[in-house]
Amino acid sequence: MVQRILFTVLCSLVLVIQASHLEYDGWLNIELYHALDVHEPQKFTSRGNVTITSLNSGASAVSQEPLTVHERNQLRKLAEENRLYRLEAHVLEADGTRSKFLTSSKACALAKSQLADVLWVSLDHAGSVTAVTQSVNNGNTDNCRDLTARDFEALDDFNTDVYVKPMESAPIPDTASFIQKMEREREARERGETKDNRGFFAKYWMYIVPVAILVLISGATNPEAAGGQR
Repeated sequence: MVQRILFTVLCSLVLVIQASHLEYDGWLNIELYHALDVHEPQKFTSRGNVTITSLNSGASAVSQEPLTVHERNQLRKLAEENRLYRLEAHVLEADGTRSKFLTSSKACALAKSQLADVLWVSLDHAGSVTAVTQSVNNGNTDNCRDLTARDFEALDDFNTDVYVKPMESAPIPDTASFIQKMEREREARERGETKDNRGFFAKYWMYIVPVAILVLISGATNPEAAGGQR
């Protein structure tokens, strides 16, 4: 009886685990805004748009405006003062869900990379966006003294790569083999092919424990009766 109940529970667990790993696909749109003004750090202006047409494949289309002369000068000031370049991502998902994420990198690093950066779009198990992160890789970013005015004048178009990062699934236990083994043992016991060499308590603990609990509870709720018997 106990084995049959355990078998049912394990089967239910397998179904739950399988149901939690749903295949999904969809699209999402990300509007990008950046803060370039040193004097107005909360002022974000449009940088461009990213459309991910398939969450499974990560296929995307990126459309971004080139920097104006004024914006290049603003980025130069951020870099020279060793400040952060902040990027705001406004996400619209296929089901209409909207969310906003803030990420940043060193302005100096972005300038040294010639406006080359990477956007990582992280998803949960259901395909919903949990984070949008910008990264820049260009080596030493301790200072920008080696950047000249001509270097900033060459900064024009952003070169952005977009990567979709789904949540990694945890390993699923091999419950099928365990269930099959239990079933074989149960069938063997029913046919009398194997002997149950367990002790008395190991065999009947499921009956002994409830009785013991009831005895303890009844003794605790009737202290006067217990005292009168002395």
